[in-house]
Amino acid sequence: MPTDTTHLASTVGLCAKAGAVVCGTPLICEALRKKNPPVLVLLASDAARNAEKKLTDKCSFYGVEIQKIPLDTAQLALAVGKRGMVAAVAVTNDGLAGLVKSKLDKELLS
Repeated sequence: MPTDTTHLASTVGLCAKAGAVVCGTPLICEALRKKNPPVLVLLASDAARNAEKKLTDKCSFYGVEIQKIPLDTAQLALAVGKRGMVAAVAVTNDGLAGLVKSKLDKELLS
């Protein structure tokens, strides 16, 4: 039976297939400054401290929710269809962000 982490990864993958994600710290920082910023930023559990601080500060300044998720950088990269490691992804669609939050809440409750 799939775990909630698997469900979370597949939900993030669904967001990527819908074209509703921005991958990587520099691109997320750039997207936060735009007129329509992302709705939710997801940070990998093993993201570098400087990436975590940069994104936390930027999200705080621009009023965007940031969540640390139970996926590491390799799992997050695999979920969004990238090679290597991805420290963070930003979800740009309200409905998909709500879906990710619900999967994340299930993961935290179990």
